[in-house]
Amino acid sequence: MKKSTLLLFILAAVFTANAQTTPETKKTTKKIDLSNRAADHFMIQYGMDSWTGTPDSIRTKGFSRHFNFYFMLDKPFKGNPKFSVAYGVGIGSNNIFFDKQYVDIKANSSRLPFRNSFPGTDSAYFKKFKLTSIFLEAPIELRYYSNPENPNKSWKAAIGVKVGTLIKAYTKGKDLQNKAGQSLYGSSYIEKESNKKFFNSTKLAVTARVGFGAFSLDAGYQITQVIKQGFGPEVRPFSIGLTISGL
Repeated sequence: MKKSTLLLFILAAVFTANAQTTPETKKTTKKIDLSNRAADHFMIQYGMDSWTGTPDSIRTKGFSRHFNFYFMLDKPFKGNPKFSVAYGVGIGSNNIFFDKQYVDIKANSSRLPFRNSFPGTDSAYFKKFKLTSIFLEAPIELRYYSNPENPNKSWKAAIGVKVGTLIKAYTKGKDLQNKAGQSLYGSSYIEKESNKKFFNSTKLAVTARVGFGAFSLDAGYQITQVIKQGFGPEVRPFSIGLTISGL
């Protein structure tokens, strides 16, 4: 956590130092016209999620993924419009898929159980099973544009943080099967459970992205744990994906 925070501060310092006004930058920034550049935009993110720090007792599989949607405001630096600060609000969701395991979020226990079979059976499991968490999030980014007058034809880079509060946590299992892989209730059988008691209600993550025009590659690492301290293993999400953004 300390290393991630220190890295963020170092990167922010580099961005800020480059954004300072000098006699040379004054001559160039006077020619930059941002009158046709939008001040607000939507930012959509989709990509792959994984957990770091998972013990051998937790088995994930498949394409665990996230989908985020934000409304953002962008404020260029007056001294150097190639740099800006953006902030906003939106919804972030994370989906982690498990391999023949049942995450019993409704359990009446002091730690979150990761069971190898469905409760009440010896070996039954869901063919597809995932844990979903949904957050209300506030992202903040420090941005750079090679062409600030026309972001759609500009190289861009950003570093930032996301702060969030947990809205909902639930599991979804589909098609309960026996040890032989035979469906017990039909392939359309679905079971959902919702409970937030095991999960950290606050989210803090560091982010970075780089791209051209409306598209960029993004990466994020959550500093806070997924599960509350003492309620389960100390796992943290790491994500990479694609961002679509007007700025």
